[in-house]
Amino acid sequence: MSSSIGLLIPLAAITVGPTAWAFNNWVRARHGYPIETKKGQLVSRDGDLSVNRQTELLKAENEKLHGQVSRLEERLAVLERIATDPAERVSREIDALR
Repeated sequence: MSSSIGLLIPLAAITVGPTAWAFNNWVRARHGYPIETKKGQLVSRDGDLSVNRQTELLKAENEKLHGQVSRLEERLAVLERIATDPAERVSREIDALR
């Protein structure tokens, strides 16, 4: 019995490291991070320029959409104020604008 356990310990020690490295690289590749070689060097990806360009485009679109949301929130606040104010005050404000 002890001889089979004695064999499993070195076998496990040899297989755990490479298995963990392969799993780590799989997770990194799946989420877009650079992949490492067995020596720890990062492997460059051909799509880095397109990824950077795509990131910049998404940032610009995000800023544009943020501005649109801000304007819509302001308009919504005005509409809520009009809907909840008494009719008398709204009519006075409309008359004041004429």
